[in-house]
Amino acid sequence: MTTLEIIGGIAILVIALIIIVMCLSQEQKTQDSMTAALTGASSDSFYGKNEGRTKEAILSKLTRTLAIIMFVLVLAVNIVPIFTK
Repeated sequence: MTTLEIIGGIAILVIALIIIVMCLSQEQKTQDSMTAALTGASSDSFYGKNEGRTKEAILSKLTRTLAIIMFVLVLAVNIVPIFTK
């Protein structure tokens, strides 16, 4: 194993752990069902109107960004050694 593969593997592991923690810290989305219709539950709230600036929206964007970085890093760790031989 080269140094690049070791550093890349450690980075992938750290990013994977961060993604897991961030996914677990996000709130579960509620589903609109007949129960909500019968009880008069409203899905329109302050947080729904300001979706881009809430904690959940920031966590969602950060999770998506880290997943893309992890995907690119996995490709780089697997492709770069092929061209450096």
